[in-house]
Amino acid sequence: MEFKNPLFFLLLIGLVPYIVWYVMKYKQSLPSLKVPDATKYACVPKSFRIYLLHVPFALRLLLLALVVCVLARPQSKHSWNDTDVEGIDIMLAVDVSTSMLAQDFKPNRVEALKSIAQKFIEKRPNDNIGLSMFAGEAYTQCPLTTDHAVLMSLYNNADCNMAMRGIIDDGTAIGDGIMNAILRLKDSEAKSKVIILLTDGVNNSGNISPLTAAEIARKYGIRIYTIGIGRNGMAPYPLPTGGTAMMPVEIDEGTMTQISSKTGGRYFRAQKNEELDAVYQDIDKMERTKFNVKQYSRRNELYAPFALAAMLILLLEIILRTVVLKRLP
Repeated sequence: MEFKNPLFFLLLIGLVPYIVWYVMKYKQSLPSLKVPDATKYACVPKSFRIYLLHVPFALRLLLLALVVCVLARPQSKHSWNDTDVEGIDIMLAVDVSTSMLAQDFKPNRVEALKSIAQKFIEKRPNDNIGLSMFAGEAYTQCPLTTDHAVLMSLYNNADCNMAMRGIIDDGTAIGDGIMNAILRLKDSEAKSKVIILLTDGVNNSGNISPLTAAEIARKYGIRIYTIGIGRNGMAPYPLPTGGTAMMPVEIDEGTMTQISSKTGGRYFRAQKNEELDAVYQDIDKMERTKFNVKQYSRRNELYAPFALAAMLILLLEIILRTVVLKRLP
């Protein structure tokens, strides 16, 4: 613990003259009575109030000291901790095209994937994980990081309706999504580098074909696990005017399988959340890399215990002065 304003402790010097003043005042206020012999008063029992006579003054000193501590603003320290952990580098490449708003997953595919990603990330606290999103074009939502709280915050705050509103091109640029993830992984020194591609459609836009992107990933030693999202047959899609319409589910499983096989990964078809357990188990078998992680510790205000103690002491002093040690005029 450290103090933001330590100069306030100079106020404690003022307690010295306050103590001197109290001692002098106490001596002057003592009543005196001249008697020839005081021996008969020696056995007179002392009241418990005699022992409490100076307690209010001691409480006042402690109260003032606590107030000074509050003014000095005690805080926890900023700190960096270096920790060696073992993990792998993973980029999640997530399709956010308008077709991902289909409601065969509840409430829709996009929101269901967020829940899946949350469980996936929680199971690997030591992995470097990043997030790439794509529709008709690709962008990085979060670079590789071990701060998974920030990662999930960025994922949850991602606007997955950008394609519907025309902010980015709609479509399914699987190749661009893979390339965006490759750019984040290609310089990594990890022994195991993984792209988990989640999409529900067929590549129909972008500047690079999925198989070409897979070949580039293979040259960089990156494995791609592809996951086809959506149930077989028809799926309900929301309409801009309200309501839903049934649309066919189209997933290019042949291309997805080729992407995985080229890079040493696997293809999965996910029609419900539980089917992703096979992906988790496969990735857990991969070789992990030891790397150094710097963890930052935030500074927090710690004045509350001092302020609470000061209030309790003030209350106790008032009770002693007005009830237990009350004096008649």
